[in-house]
Amino acid sequence: MIAGFARFNGESVAVIGQEKGNDTQSRLKHNFGMARPEGYRKAVRVMDLADRFGIPLISIVDTTGAYPGIGAEERGQAEAIAQSTSRCLGLKVPNIAVVIGEGGSGGAIAIATANQVYMLEHAIYSVISPEGAASILWRDSARAKDAATNMKITAQDLMGLKVIDGIIPEPIGGAHRAPEKVIAAAGDQIEKGFAEMADGKMDYREHRREKFLAIGRTL
Repeated sequence: MIAGFARFNGESVAVIGQEKGNDTQSRLKHNFGMARPEGYRKAVRVMDLADRFGIPLISIVDTTGAYPGIGAEERGQAEAIAQSTSRCLGLKVPNIAVVIGEGGSGGAIAIATANQVYMLEHAIYSVISPEGAASILWRDSARAKDAATNMKITAQDLMGLKVIDGIIPEPIGGAHRAPEKVIAAAGDQIEKGFAEMADGKMDYREHRREKFLAIGRTL
């Protein structure tokens, strides 16, 4: 979990991101993007500072889920995720989350409980991995494709279900084919999201609460 403060279009923002790495060595170093309890507690500290000083928050999500190891559970993984999710919901400042690869389970929602949630065009966002769901439902991980289809984990499916608020286009072949272009597109979407919430009248906590309560009401 990487967290700190930065400038976005000349304005102060807090940024929380999950780093996976881009080769075997860096992925091992970053535990394949699976944060331990200490990572979520760091995220909460940055959220507290952002709230105290009235600084908007941007979350960059890319994880298969929180680390499920024995040590992480002994140090309070579930509690850390719950505290981080609760802190997201309670922020008095606007927050935006962008799923750039995988948004897996509570490991993602802990920093993605935001006023606006966006996804890259080819990203996925789900409560459990397709392999895990297939193992539970059919006792056969080979049916991961069936699970993925039924779980509606793509950006297009989730946009239709009103789980997310926007899709950021990617070039043919994926974001890695033209990273600068995708970064610019993500920046434009984030800028638009903050602009829509900048009327000075929005109660960000209430907006967040109603947004997540509304999911599934019309299904």
